[in-house]
Amino acid sequence: MEPNQQELYEYARKRVKQKKRVYFHFILFFVCSFFFYIINKWLDVDPQDDWYLWAITAWAFLFIMHFIKVFVTESFINKKWEQDQITKLVARQERRIEQLEKKLENNNTTSTL
Repeated sequence: MEPNQQELYEYARKRVKQKKRVYFHFILFFVCSFFFYIINKWLDVDPQDDWYLWAITAWAFLFIMHFIKVFVTESFINKKWEQDQITKLVARQERRIEQLEKKLENNNTTSTL
C-alpha cells in the first residue's frame, strides 16, 4: 500500500472508530437513563428528589459534547485543514525570512557606501 493510501486508510479507520464510539455512547446513555428512572421511581431509591433527572441531564450534556466533537469539529478541522494550516504558516514564515534577508541586504549595501 502506498504511503498516501495508508494515511487515508488510517484516517478513515480513525473516523469510523470515533463514530462507532458516539453510537455506543448514545445507546449506553439511553439504556442507563431508563435504568436511572426505574431505580428512582419503581425501586423507591430517594423518589422525592428526582435525582435521575440531574444524572440524565449531566450525561446528556456530555453526550452532546462528544457528538459535537466527532460530527461537527472533526468534520471541518480534519487532516486536510491541518495540512492547509501548515502550508499557510510555512509560506508566511518563508515570506518573513525573505523580507528580513532583503532588509539585511539593503542595510549591508547602505553601510558599505
